[in-house]
Amino acid sequence: MPLTDTRIRNAKPTEKPYKLADGGGLYIEIKPNGSKLWRLRYRLARKENLFSLGEYPLVGLADARAGRDAAKKLIRDGIHPSHHRKLARVRQAHEHANTFEAVAREWMAHHAEHWTAKTLQQRQRVLEHDVFAAFGSLPVRQVTPAHVLSVVKKIEKRAPAMAVVANQAIGGVCRYAMATLRADSDPTPPLRGSLRPKPVEHHKPLTRGEIPGFIRALEAYPGYFSNKTALHLTLLTLVRSTEMLEARWSEFDLEAALWRIPAERMKMREPHTLPLSRQALTLLKNLQAVTGNGEYLFPNRSNLSKPVSRGVLWKAVASMGYLRLFSPHGIRATGSTILNEMGYRPDWIDRQLAHTERNKVRASYNRAEYLDERRAMMQAWADYIDTLCSGGNVVAIRA
Repeated sequence: MPLTDTRIRNAKPTEKPYKLADGGGLYIEIKPNGSKLWRLRYRLARKENLFSLGEYPLVGLADARAGRDAAKKLIRDGIHPSHHRKLARVRQAHEHANTFEAVAREWMAHHAEHWTAKTLQQRQRVLEHDVFAAFGSLPVRQVTPAHVLSVVKKIEKRAPAMAVVANQAIGGVCRYAMATLRADSDPTPPLRGSLRPKPVEHHKPLTRGEIPGFIRALEAYPGYFSNKTALHLTLLTLVRSTEMLEARWSEFDLEAALWRIPAERMKMREPHTLPLSRQALTLLKNLQAVTGNGEYLFPNRSNLSKPVSRGVLWKAVASMGYLRLFSPHGIRATGSTILNEMGYRPDWIDRQLAHTERNKVRASYNRAEYLDERRAMMQAWADYIDTLCSGGNVVAIRA
């Protein structure tokens, strides 16, 4: 006779366990301690087996019968229900350990050594702020193009360029998951053409005639001496803004007039040595009297153990009236353009700017630092700027 909930609830424990059958091999066992456990008795490969379906009332009568029916389908296929359940638990545990967020954090840690700090921070920010909240808890294998499109379209409304970064980061995570056998496909290729980032407005470099006005505006700038020095040194050395603002005194050999930037601070993760002109040395020695007792040339005023924020040069340029006319990064384009016009070899200029040779074969043969040549070139560059500012006639120098 089939069981009823009333009969099960009213079943009292005895000194010994006993069973109440429901049918089809399903029964409930009443233990002396009062617990009531569902069991399924079945035969497979000529052997009798038991399969546990849970405890009553957590597993009700209807659920127990559904479990019995599902188990019998497996048994008909020659599968032990207990083995199937163990495999499902292992699979579930594996998927929980390989959620999109877990794999994404592993992906970032894997690439952190050869990414710049800015790249890592940018990808980490967009993943943590937008992506993880949407599908970070999903197994990476279950992330679909629809998931990705929903997120990147939402980001695109406020920041089109960041939507592209998000799409690239998601694709990178999924390809990493594929390479480590945790995903079968990358959901981002179908979305090509769905995003339209706003065009980036590139700031023009200063022309020859604009340099004197820029220097006069810099000298009249009422901001901090260290910020003015950073901008002036950037013009004299043509380094990237981050390379300048995060510079440490330990990197400088003022007697040898050399600045050695370690690989971890360079965009391409290669060490870079720069010769220093007499004008740059004068600025550095003046700055040393102000910040030379600390680690950084340009320390953060709120925390001297950290470098100044990256925005100080932009603020200085804005205060000088050059906000929409020029950018700190445009200094490199200014130097490159004029030095090329002056006839200096492109190899020397590219090495000064720490540009990487795109032709890998040529790059393998061209490891020259051109230090002596660049020393003369950068001294001529500093003298050229002085001559422009003094109103003298400037003659292009041919190397």
